[in-house]
Amino acid sequence: MSQDSPYRRLRDLAVEEQPLSRLNQVGAAALATSELLALLLGCAPDLGSDLLCHFGSLHRLARAPRSRLMQRHGIGRSQAARLHAVAELARRLQAPPQDERQRINSPADAANLLMPSMRHLQQEHLCTILLDTRNGVLGIETIYVGSLNSSVVRIGEIFRPAIEAPAAAIILAHSHPSGNPSPSPEDVRVTREVCKAGKLLSIELLDHLIIGDGSWVSLKDRNLGFD
Repeated sequence: MSQDSPYRRLRDLAVEEQPLSRLNQVGAAALATSELLALLLGCAPDLGSDLLCHFGSLHRLARAPRSRLMQRHGIGRSQAARLHAVAELARRLQAPPQDERQRINSPADAANLLMPSMRHLQQEHLCTILLDTRNGVLGIETIYVGSLNSSVVRIGEIFRPAIEAPAAAIILAHSHPSGNPSPSPEDVRVTREVCKAGKLLSIELLDHLIIGDGSWVSLKDRNLGFD
């Protein structure tokens, strides 16, 4: 930190107040979020507290682009990169281990699988869950990034990973960065087109999920696009 920094430096804190000493004494679970951020960034907890206050919550901090992070005093390129890296690690930890094939038995199973990685996306993402004949997850493929539009999304690109896997069925999913998972008429049109193509390819579209921030909608449950 520079001399004109508004934050205290680690060396200005008593040893017992420093985040690393606190972690060794009481464990990570007992530390405040600001202290955990301080450990990550190599600073005193004041900066962590400022980040949480400025962005409003840890979730909003995780979603902030690096350009916004770097506008805060004390956050340079490397600190912003660390914050993005730890957010990505947290998302990946929510996914099941690769050697444990998860089975999808309901829309909620699919939503729980996708929610950690899709709820905070700042752009609309379209992905497919590839399934075997027993609804075991073969993989998750990101197909498209941008506004979902039937004139832009190519149906062939949606099914390409399923054909290559090969998969017996797919679940389509896309995110709504607004956090509101309510389906639009365009969402229903895309669902209808994918459903028809799946019948021709003998790869069933089991569902189309819209993922919001902590909530989701199943178009299959609402009978939208599944004629």
